[in-house]
Amino acid sequence: MTVPDIRLRCLNDDDFRPDGDHVLYWMTSFRRTRYSHSLDRAIELARRFERPLIVLEALRVGYRWASDRHHRFAIDGMADNQAAFEGSGVAYHPYVEPERGAGKGLLEALAEDACAIVTDDFPCFFLPRMQQAAAEKVKVRMEAVDGNGVYPLRATDRVFARAVDLRRHLQKNLPEHLNDRPKVEPLRTHGLPELSSIPTAIAEKWPAASKALLERDEGALAELPIDHDVPPGAIRGGQKAAKERLSAFVEDRLAAYGDGRNHPDEDAASGLSPYLHWGHISAHEVFWTIAKQEDWSPDKLSGHAKGSREGWWKMSSAAESFLDELITWRELGFNLASHRDDYDAYASLPDWAQKTMAEHAEDERPHVYDLEIFERAQTHDEIWNAAQRELVVTGRMHNYLRMLWGKKIYEWSATPRDALDVMIELNNKYALDGRNPNSYSGIFWVLGRYDRAWGPERPIFGKLRYMTSDSTRKKLKLKQYLATYGTDRQGQLFG
Repeated sequence: MTVPDIRLRCLNDDDFRPDGDHVLYWMTSFRRTRYSHSLDRAIELARRFERPLIVLEALRVGYRWASDRHHRFAIDGMADNQAAFEGSGVAYHPYVEPERGAGKGLLEALAEDACAIVTDDFPCFFLPRMQQAAAEKVKVRMEAVDGNGVYPLRATDRVFARAVDLRRHLQKNLPEHLNDRPKVEPLRTHGLPELSSIPTAIAEKWPAASKALLERDEGALAELPIDHDVPPGAIRGGQKAAKERLSAFVEDRLAAYGDGRNHPDEDAASGLSPYLHWGHISAHEVFWTIAKQEDWSPDKLSGHAKGSREGWWKMSSAAESFLDELITWRELGFNLASHRDDYDAYASLPDWAQKTMAEHAEDERPHVYDLEIFERAQTHDEIWNAAQRELVVTGRMHNYLRMLWGKKIYEWSATPRDALDVMIELNNKYALDGRNPNSYSGIFWVLGRYDRAWGPERPIFGKLRYMTSDSTRKKLKLKQYLATYGTDRQGQLFG
Protein backbone atom coordinates (compact mmCIF):
# COMPACT_ATOMS: atom_id res chain seq x y z
CA MET A 1 0.00 0.00 0.00
CA THR A 2 1.36 3.42 -0.95
CA VAL A 3 0.76 6.65 0.94
CA PRO A 4 -2.14 8.57 -0.69
CA ASP A 5 -0.99 11.52 -2.79
CA ILE A 6 -3.36 13.80 -0.91
CA ARG A 7 -1.19 13.34 2.18
CA LEU A 8 2.03 14.35 0.41
CA ARG A 9 3.30 17.92 0.05
CA CYS A 10 6.61 18.87 -1.57
CA LEU A 11 8.44 21.63 0.31
CA ASN A 12 10.93 22.62 -2.40
CA ASP A 13 11.55 22.48 -6.15
CA ASP A 14 14.43 20.03 -6.03
CA ASP A 15 14.30 16.55 -7.54
CA PHE A 16 14.97 13.12 -6.14
CA ARG A 17 18.60 12.04 -6.27
CA PRO A 18 18.48 8.36 -7.30
CA ASP A 19 22.24 7.87 -6.96
CA GLY A 20 22.26 9.00 -3.31
CA ASP A 21 23.42 6.77 -0.49
CA HIS A 22 20.22 6.64 1.57
CA VAL A 23 16.73 8.01 2.13
CA LEU A 24 16.38 10.32 5.15
CA TYR A 25 13.28 10.51 7.32
CA TRP A 26 13.35 13.61 9.55
CA MET A 27 10.92 12.66 12.31
CA THR A 28 9.55 15.88 13.84
CA SER A 29 5.93 15.33 14.90
CA PHE A 30 4.85 11.72 14.39
CA ARG A 31 7.35 10.26 16.81
CA ARG A 32 6.49 6.59 16.53
CA THR A 33 7.17 3.44 14.51
CA ARG A 34 3.55 2.24 14.26
CA TYR A 35 0.70 3.54 12.11
CA SER A 36 2.87 6.22 10.52
CA HIS A 37 2.22 7.52 7.00
CA SER A 38 5.58 9.32 7.16
CA LEU A 39 7.54 6.17 7.94
CA ASP A 40 5.57 4.33 5.27
CA ARG A 41 6.49 6.97 2.70
CA ALA A 42 10.16 6.91 3.69
CA ILE A 43 10.24 3.12 3.32
CA GLU A 44 8.40 3.37 0.01
CA LEU A 45 11.05 5.74 -1.39
CA ALA A 46 13.92 3.69 0.01
CA ARG A 47 12.51 0.65 -1.77
CA ARG A 48 12.16 2.63 -5.00
CA PHE A 49 15.82 3.64 -4.91
CA GLU A 50 16.99 0.39 -3.31
CA ARG A 51 18.78 2.29 -0.58
CA PRO A 52 18.88 2.02 3.21
CA LEU A 53 16.84 4.32 5.44
CA ILE A 54 18.11 6.75 8.08
CA VAL A 55 15.69 8.17 10.65
CA LEU A 56 16.66 11.36 12.46
CA GLU A 57 14.61 12.32 15.51
CA ALA A 58 15.94 15.56 16.94
CA LEU A 59 14.91 17.71 19.90
CA ARG A 60 15.95 21.35 20.12
CA VAL A 61 16.51 23.24 23.37
CA GLY A 62 15.78 26.71 22.02
CA TYR A 63 12.07 26.48 21.33
CA ARG A 64 9.68 28.56 23.41
CA TRP A 65 8.44 26.82 26.57
CA ALA A 66 11.19 24.18 26.41
CA SER A 67 11.23 22.58 29.87
CA ASP A 68 11.89 19.40 31.81
CA ARG A 69 8.22 18.51 31.32
CA HIS A 70 8.13 18.67 27.54
CA HIS A 71 11.65 17.32 27.08
CA ARG A 72 11.10 14.38 29.41
CA PHE A 73 7.93 13.34 27.58
CA ALA A 74 9.61 13.62 24.17
CA ILE A 75 12.75 11.78 25.29
CA ASP A 76 10.62 8.95 26.69
CA GLY A 77 9.38 8.60 23.14
CA MET A 78 12.93 8.52 21.81
CA ALA A 79 13.79 5.68 24.18
CA ASP A 80 10.83 3.67 22.90
CA ASN A 81 11.76 4.42 19.31
CA GLN A 82 15.35 3.37 19.85
CA ALA A 83 14.15 0.02 21.16
CA ALA A 84 11.77 -0.37 18.21
CA PHE A 85 14.42 0.43 15.60
CA GLU A 86 17.09 -1.76 17.20
CA GLY A 87 17.81 -4.75 14.96
CA SER A 88 15.42 -3.48 12.26
CA GLY A 89 18.11 -2.63 9.73
CA VAL A 90 17.02 1.00 9.77
CA ALA A 91 19.53 3.48 11.20
CA TYR A 92 17.90 5.56 13.93
CA HIS A 93 19.62 8.63 15.38
CA PRO A 94 17.99 10.26 18.45
CA TYR A 95 19.62 13.64 18.84
CA VAL A 96 18.98 15.91 21.85
CA GLU A 97 20.62 19.28 21.41
CA PRO A 98 22.99 19.88 24.38
CA GLU A 99 22.98 23.66 23.94
CA ARG A 100 21.20 26.20 21.79
CA GLY A 101 22.33 25.98 18.17
CA ALA A 102 24.43 22.84 18.61
CA GLY A 103 22.27 20.91 16.15
CA LYS A 104 22.81 23.40 13.35
CA GLY A 105 24.04 21.63 10.23
CA LEU A 106 23.01 18.10 11.23
CA LEU A 107 20.09 17.82 8.83
CA GLU A 108 22.11 19.29 5.97
CA ALA A 109 24.95 16.85 6.63
CA LEU A 110 22.59 13.88 6.45
CA ALA A 111 20.84 15.37 3.41
CA GLU A 112 24.05 15.84 1.43
CA ASP A 113 24.05 12.25 0.16
CA ALA A 114 20.33 11.52 0.45
CA CYS A 115 18.09 10.32 -2.37
CA ALA A 116 15.16 12.12 -0.75
CA ILE A 117 14.01 13.59 2.56
CA VAL A 118 10.68 12.80 4.18
CA THR A 119 9.36 14.77 7.14
CA ASP A 120 6.11 15.25 9.10
CA ASP A 121 3.47 17.76 8.03
CA PHE A 122 2.27 19.29 11.31
CA PRO A 123 0.53 22.66 10.84
CA CYS A 124 1.33 24.33 14.16
CA PHE A 125 3.92 25.99 16.40
CA PHE A 126 7.36 26.73 14.87
CA LEU A 127 7.56 23.47 12.92
CA PRO A 128 6.20 24.61 9.52
CA ARG A 129 8.63 27.56 9.43
CA MET A 130 11.54 25.39 10.52
CA GLN A 131 10.84 22.78 7.85
CA GLN A 132 10.36 25.32 5.09
CA ALA A 133 13.65 26.98 5.97
CA ALA A 134 15.40 23.61 5.92
CA ALA A 135 13.83 22.67 2.58
CA GLU A 136 15.31 25.76 1.00
CA LYS A 137 18.81 24.83 2.18
CA VAL A 138 19.01 21.20 1.10
CA LYS A 139 19.52 20.27 -2.54
CA VAL A 140 17.22 17.29 -2.73
CA ARG A 141 13.46 16.80 -2.75
CA MET A 142 11.85 17.16 0.67
CA GLU A 143 8.32 15.89 1.18
CA ALA A 144 6.06 16.57 4.17
CA VAL A 145 3.60 13.80 4.97
CA ASP A 146 0.26 14.43 6.66
CA GLY A 147 -0.32 11.87 9.40
CA ASN A 148 -2.32 14.14 11.69
CA GLY A 149 -5.79 12.68 11.50
CA VAL A 150 -8.09 10.15 9.92
CA TYR A 151 -9.24 12.74 7.40
CA PRO A 152 -6.45 14.26 5.26
CA LEU A 153 -5.76 17.94 5.90
CA ARG A 154 -5.96 18.83 2.21
CA ALA A 155 -9.00 16.80 1.29
CA THR A 156 -10.83 20.13 1.43
CA ASP A 157 -9.86 23.79 0.96
CA ARG A 158 -12.76 24.92 3.13
CA VAL A 159 -12.25 26.29 6.64
CA PHE A 160 -15.13 25.18 8.84
CA ALA A 161 -16.60 27.69 11.28
CA ARG A 162 -18.67 25.17 13.26
CA ALA A 163 -18.30 21.56 14.35
CA VAL A 164 -21.66 20.63 12.82
CA ASP A 165 -20.49 21.84 9.40
CA LEU A 166 -17.31 19.74 9.54
CA ARG A 167 -19.27 16.78 10.90
CA ARG A 168 -21.68 16.95 7.97
CA HIS A 169 -18.75 17.25 5.55
CA LEU A 170 -17.01 14.26 7.12
CA GLN A 171 -20.13 12.14 6.93
CA LYS A 172 -20.19 12.79 3.18
CA ASN A 173 -16.47 12.50 2.45
CA LEU A 174 -14.65 10.56 5.17
CA PRO A 175 -15.70 7.03 4.07
CA GLU A 176 -13.47 7.13 0.98
CA HIS A 177 -10.43 7.77 3.19
CA LEU A 178 -11.10 5.35 6.04
CA ASN A 179 -9.20 2.44 4.55
CA ASP A 180 -6.17 4.54 3.57
CA ARG A 181 -4.58 3.73 6.88
CA PRO A 182 -0.87 3.38 7.56
CA LYS A 183 0.74 0.02 8.20
CA VAL A 184 0.56 -1.26 11.76
CA GLU A 185 4.23 -2.26 12.05
CA PRO A 186 6.12 -1.28 8.89
CA LEU A 187 9.55 -2.16 10.32
CA ARG A 188 8.69 -5.85 10.26
CA THR A 189 8.38 -6.10 6.49
CA HIS A 190 10.36 -3.19 5.04
CA GLY A 191 12.80 -5.32 3.00
CA LEU A 192 15.41 -2.56 2.72
CA PRO A 193 19.21 -2.77 2.55
CA GLU A 194 20.40 -2.73 6.15
CA LEU A 195 22.24 0.15 7.78
CA SER A 196 23.11 0.00 11.46
CA SER A 197 24.16 3.60 12.06
CA ILE A 198 24.68 7.00 10.48
CA PRO A 199 28.10 7.97 9.05
CA THR A 200 30.77 8.06 11.77
CA ALA A 201 31.87 11.64 11.12
CA ILE A 202 28.32 12.89 11.56
CA ALA A 203 27.71 10.77 14.66
CA GLU A 204 30.89 12.11 16.27
CA LYS A 205 29.98 15.74 15.63
CA TRP A 206 26.33 15.30 16.63
CA PRO A 207 26.30 12.32 19.03
CA ALA A 208 23.11 10.47 19.84
CA ALA A 209 21.30 11.09 23.11
CA SER A 210 23.14 9.50 26.02
CA LYS A 211 22.00 6.31 27.68
CA ALA A 212 21.49 8.26 30.91
CA LEU A 213 19.19 10.75 29.21
CA LEU A 214 17.15 8.04 27.52
CA GLU A 215 16.88 6.10 30.77
CA ARG A 216 15.37 9.07 32.66
CA ASP A 217 18.42 10.12 34.64
CA GLU A 218 17.46 13.38 36.34
CA GLY A 219 21.02 14.64 36.33
CA ALA A 220 21.32 14.27 32.56
CA LEU A 221 18.11 16.24 32.04
CA ALA A 222 19.26 18.91 34.49
CA GLU A 223 22.32 19.63 32.35
CA LEU A 224 20.23 20.84 29.43
CA PRO A 225 19.64 24.62 29.08
CA ILE A 226 15.85 24.45 29.42
CA ASP A 227 13.31 25.59 32.04
CA HIS A 228 13.87 23.37 35.08
CA ASP A 229 11.10 25.08 37.06
CA VAL A 230 8.50 23.09 35.11
CA PRO A 231 9.09 19.50 36.26
CA PRO A 232 8.14 16.35 34.37
CA GLY A 233 4.42 15.62 34.32
CA ALA A 234 2.49 12.82 35.94
CA ILE A 235 2.63 10.40 33.01
CA ARG A 236 5.38 8.77 31.00
CA GLY A 237 5.70 9.51 27.30
CA GLY A 238 6.39 7.17 24.39
CA GLN A 239 4.49 4.85 22.12
CA LYS A 240 4.59 1.98 24.61
CA ALA A 241 2.83 4.04 27.31
CA ALA A 242 0.45 5.41 24.69
CA LYS A 243 -0.59 1.94 23.57
CA GLU A 244 -1.07 0.83 27.18
CA ARG A 245 -3.24 3.87 27.91
CA LEU A 246 -5.34 3.23 24.82
CA SER A 247 -5.89 -0.41 25.79
CA ALA A 248 -6.84 0.55 29.35
CA PHE A 249 -9.27 3.18 28.09
CA VAL A 250 -11.01 0.87 25.65
CA GLU A 251 -11.24 -2.01 28.08
CA ASP A 252 -12.06 -0.15 31.31
CA ARG A 253 -13.46 3.33 30.65
CA LEU A 254 -14.91 3.62 27.16
CA ALA A 255 -18.33 2.31 28.20
CA ALA A 256 -18.64 5.15 30.74
CA TYR A 257 -17.25 7.85 28.45
CA GLY A 258 -20.50 9.38 27.22
CA ASP A 259 -21.94 10.22 30.65
CA GLY A 260 -18.80 10.14 32.76
CA ARG A 261 -16.24 12.18 30.83
CA ASN A 262 -17.55 15.51 32.15
CA HIS A 263 -17.22 14.46 35.80
CA PRO A 264 -13.70 14.84 37.21
CA ASP A 265 -14.34 12.17 39.86
CA GLU A 266 -15.40 9.59 37.24
CA ASP A 267 -12.00 9.52 35.47
CA ALA A 268 -13.67 8.42 32.23
CA ALA A 269 -11.56 10.49 29.82
CA SER A 270 -9.09 8.71 27.54
CA GLY A 271 -5.96 10.62 28.59
CA LEU A 272 -4.64 10.24 25.05
CA SER A 273 -4.27 13.91 24.15
CA PRO A 274 -0.57 14.28 25.14
CA TYR A 275 0.31 11.15 23.17
CA LEU A 276 -1.57 12.37 20.12
CA HIS A 277 0.13 15.75 20.34
CA TRP A 278 3.64 14.30 20.56
CA GLY A 279 2.88 11.75 17.85
CA HIS A 280 3.45 8.78 20.14
CA ILE A 281 0.16 7.35 18.93
CA SER A 282 -1.78 7.82 15.73
CA ALA A 283 -5.43 8.84 15.40
CA HIS A 284 -5.68 5.89 13.01
CA GLU A 285 -4.58 3.44 15.69
CA VAL A 286 -7.01 4.92 18.17
CA PHE A 287 -9.85 4.81 15.67
CA TRP A 288 -9.28 1.24 14.52
CA THR A 289 -8.84 0.02 18.09
CA ILE A 290 -12.26 1.46 18.91
CA ALA A 291 -13.68 -0.09 15.74
CA LYS A 292 -12.35 -3.50 16.72
CA GLN A 293 -13.79 -3.17 20.21
CA GLU A 294 -17.15 -2.30 18.66
CA ASP A 295 -16.94 -5.12 16.07
CA TRP A 296 -17.37 -2.43 13.44
CA SER A 297 -16.53 -2.14 9.75
CA PRO A 298 -17.10 0.70 7.23
CA ASP A 299 -20.01 -1.11 5.61
CA LYS A 300 -22.04 -0.43 8.79
CA LEU A 301 -22.10 3.36 8.30
CA SER A 302 -25.62 4.78 8.21
CA GLY A 303 -25.01 6.80 5.06
CA HIS A 304 -27.05 9.77 6.36
CA ALA A 305 -24.89 12.90 6.22
CA LYS A 306 -26.98 15.17 8.43
CA GLY A 307 -24.26 16.31 10.80
CA SER A 308 -25.80 14.56 13.81
CA ARG A 309 -23.50 13.62 16.68
CA GLU A 310 -24.81 10.09 17.05
CA GLY A 311 -26.10 7.42 14.74
CA TRP A 312 -23.84 7.86 11.72
CA TRP A 313 -21.13 5.44 12.83
CA LYS A 314 -23.62 2.81 14.01
CA MET A 315 -21.52 2.17 17.10
CA SER A 316 -22.41 2.38 20.79
CA SER A 317 -23.37 5.79 22.17
CA ALA A 318 -20.15 5.97 24.20
CA ALA A 319 -17.97 5.11 21.20
CA GLU A 320 -19.72 7.66 19.00
CA SER A 321 -19.30 10.33 21.67
CA PHE A 322 -15.57 9.61 21.83
CA LEU A 323 -15.15 9.55 18.05
CA ASP A 324 -16.86 12.92 17.80
CA GLU A 325 -14.07 14.29 20.01
CA LEU A 326 -11.27 12.36 18.28
CA ILE A 327 -12.31 13.14 14.73
CA THR A 328 -14.78 16.04 14.53
CA TRP A 329 -13.50 18.34 17.28
CA ARG A 330 -9.83 17.41 17.09
CA GLU A 331 -9.65 17.71 13.33
CA LEU A 332 -11.64 20.94 13.36
CA GLY A 333 -8.59 22.63 14.87
CA PHE A 334 -6.24 21.00 12.39
CA ASN A 335 -8.48 22.17 9.56
CA LEU A 336 -8.06 25.81 10.58
CA ALA A 337 -4.35 25.61 11.38
CA SER A 338 -3.57 23.95 8.05
CA HIS A 339 -5.34 26.65 6.02
CA ARG A 340 -4.73 29.83 8.02
CA ASP A 341 -1.45 31.11 9.44
CA ASP A 342 -3.27 33.27 12.01
CA TYR A 343 -4.88 30.37 13.89
CA ASP A 344 -3.26 31.66 17.12
CA ALA A 345 -4.10 35.36 16.62
CA TYR A 346 -6.89 37.38 18.24
CA ALA A 347 -7.86 38.72 14.80
CA SER A 348 -8.83 35.21 13.68
CA LEU A 349 -11.85 35.20 16.00
CA PRO A 350 -15.32 35.53 14.44
CA ASP A 351 -16.46 39.10 13.76
CA TRP A 352 -19.45 38.77 16.10
CA ALA A 353 -17.17 37.69 18.97
CA GLN A 354 -14.71 40.53 18.47
CA LYS A 355 -17.60 42.99 18.25
CA THR A 356 -19.31 41.88 21.46
CA MET A 357 -16.03 41.84 23.41
CA ALA A 358 -15.21 45.34 22.15
CA GLU A 359 -18.63 46.57 23.22
CA HIS A 360 -18.04 45.26 26.76
CA ALA A 361 -14.35 46.06 27.06
CA GLU A 362 -15.01 48.84 29.56
CA ASP A 363 -17.35 46.79 31.77
CA GLU A 364 -16.17 46.61 35.35
CA ARG A 365 -14.57 43.25 36.20
CA PRO A 366 -15.37 41.76 39.62
CA HIS A 367 -11.70 40.73 39.92
CA VAL A 368 -8.66 41.53 37.81
CA TYR A 369 -5.67 39.21 38.10
CA ASP A 370 -2.31 39.28 36.35
CA LEU A 371 -0.39 36.33 34.93
CA GLU A 372 1.48 35.63 38.17
CA ILE A 373 -1.72 35.33 40.24
CA PHE A 374 -3.29 33.05 37.65
CA GLU A 375 -0.15 30.94 37.33
CA ARG A 376 0.15 30.45 41.09
CA ALA A 377 -3.54 29.54 41.45
CA GLN A 378 -4.14 32.37 43.89
CA THR A 379 -7.56 33.58 42.74
CA HIS A 380 -10.61 33.70 45.01
CA ASP A 381 -12.20 30.68 43.25
CA GLU A 382 -11.64 27.19 44.69
CA ILE A 383 -12.59 25.26 41.55
CA TRP A 384 -10.53 27.47 39.25
CA ASN A 385 -7.50 27.19 41.52
CA ALA A 386 -7.88 23.40 41.60
CA ALA A 387 -7.93 23.20 37.81
CA GLN A 388 -4.82 25.39 37.57
CA ARG A 389 -3.03 23.26 40.19
CA GLU A 390 -3.84 20.11 38.24
CA LEU A 391 -2.32 21.70 35.13
CA VAL A 392 0.84 22.89 36.88
CA VAL A 393 1.44 19.69 38.84
CA THR A 394 0.46 17.02 36.29
CA GLY A 395 0.62 18.61 32.85
CA ARG A 396 -3.04 17.88 32.24
CA MET A 397 -6.40 19.45 33.01
CA HIS A 398 -9.85 17.90 33.06
CA ASN A 399 -11.59 18.73 29.76
CA TYR A 400 -14.75 20.29 31.20
CA LEU A 401 -12.83 22.30 33.76
CA ARG A 402 -10.55 23.58 31.01
CA MET A 403 -13.57 25.36 29.54
CA LEU A 404 -14.44 26.96 32.88
CA TRP A 405 -10.75 27.79 33.42
CA GLY A 406 -10.69 29.77 30.18
CA LYS A 407 -14.01 31.54 30.75
CA LYS A 408 -12.91 32.78 34.15
CA ILE A 409 -9.55 33.99 32.82
CA TYR A 410 -11.53 36.06 30.32
CA GLU A 411 -13.82 37.41 33.05
CA TRP A 412 -10.94 38.28 35.41
CA SER A 413 -8.54 39.85 32.89
CA ALA A 414 -8.26 43.56 32.15
CA THR A 415 -8.82 43.04 28.40
CA PRO A 416 -9.78 40.17 26.09
CA ARG A 417 -6.31 40.23 24.54
CA ASP A 418 -4.75 39.95 28.00
CA ALA A 419 -6.96 36.92 28.63
CA LEU A 420 -5.85 35.29 25.39
CA ASP A 421 -2.19 35.88 26.22
CA VAL A 422 -2.63 34.33 29.69
CA MET A 423 -4.42 31.25 28.35
CA ILE A 424 -1.81 30.63 25.67
CA GLU A 425 1.09 31.14 28.08
CA LEU A 426 -0.24 28.86 30.82
CA ASN A 427 -1.47 26.17 28.44
CA ASN A 428 1.66 26.02 26.34
CA LYS A 429 4.01 26.22 29.32
CA TYR A 430 2.41 23.48 31.41
CA ALA A 431 0.13 21.31 29.28
CA LEU A 432 1.68 18.25 27.69
CA ASP A 433 -0.82 18.64 24.86
CA GLY A 434 -0.19 22.37 24.41
CA ARG A 435 1.20 24.01 21.25
CA ASN A 436 -1.29 21.95 19.25
CA PRO A 437 -4.14 22.91 16.87
CA ASN A 438 -6.58 21.12 19.14
CA SER A 439 -5.46 23.00 22.25
CA TYR A 440 -5.65 26.31 20.38
CA SER A 441 -9.23 25.35 19.47
CA GLY A 442 -10.06 25.01 23.15
CA ILE A 443 -8.48 28.35 24.01
CA PHE A 444 -10.15 30.24 21.19
CA TRP A 445 -13.51 28.55 21.82
CA VAL A 446 -13.55 30.48 25.10
CA LEU A 447 -13.62 33.68 23.02
CA GLY A 448 -16.21 32.53 20.49
CA ARG A 449 -14.45 30.41 17.88
CA TYR A 450 -16.67 27.51 16.72
CA ASP A 451 -19.49 28.91 18.85
CA ARG A 452 -22.46 31.23 18.26
CA ALA A 453 -23.82 34.36 19.87
CA TRP A 454 -25.74 33.60 23.07
CA GLY A 455 -28.47 35.46 24.91
CA PRO A 456 -29.26 37.11 27.15
CA GLU A 457 -26.42 39.58 26.68
CA ARG A 458 -24.40 39.86 29.88
CA PRO A 459 -21.91 42.30 31.36
CA ILE A 460 -18.28 41.54 30.40
CA PHE A 461 -19.27 38.49 28.32
CA GLY A 462 -21.69 40.22 26.01
CA LYS A 463 -22.93 37.49 23.68
CA LEU A 464 -20.14 35.03 24.53
CA ARG A 465 -21.19 31.77 26.15
CA TYR A 466 -21.28 32.17 29.92
CA MET A 467 -20.06 29.71 32.55
CA THR A 468 -19.90 29.91 36.34
CA SER A 469 -18.16 27.96 39.06
CA ASP A 470 -21.44 27.69 41.00
CA SER A 471 -23.22 25.94 38.14
CA THR A 472 -20.16 23.75 37.57
CA ARG A 473 -20.19 22.69 41.22
CA LYS A 474 -23.87 21.72 40.90
CA LYS A 475 -23.42 19.83 37.62
CA LEU A 476 -20.22 17.89 38.22
CA LYS A 477 -18.93 15.29 40.65
CA LEU A 478 -15.98 17.15 42.19
CA LYS A 479 -15.55 15.89 45.74
CA GLN A 480 -12.48 13.72 45.13
CA TYR A 481 -11.05 16.16 42.59
CA LEU A 482 -11.18 19.04 45.06
CA ALA A 483 -9.75 16.84 47.78
CA THR A 484 -6.76 16.23 45.50
CA TYR A 485 -6.24 19.68 43.98
CA GLY A 486 -8.30 22.01 46.18
CA THR A 487 -5.25 22.96 48.25
CA ASP A 488 -1.52 22.82 47.67
CA ARG A 489 -0.94 20.39 50.53
CA GLN A 490 2.22 18.83 49.17
CA GLY A 491 3.87 22.15 48.38
CA GLN A 492 4.10 21.04 44.75
CA LEU A 493 2.99 24.38 43.38
CA PHE A 494 6.00 26.69 43.08
CA GLY A 495 7.81 25.10 45.99
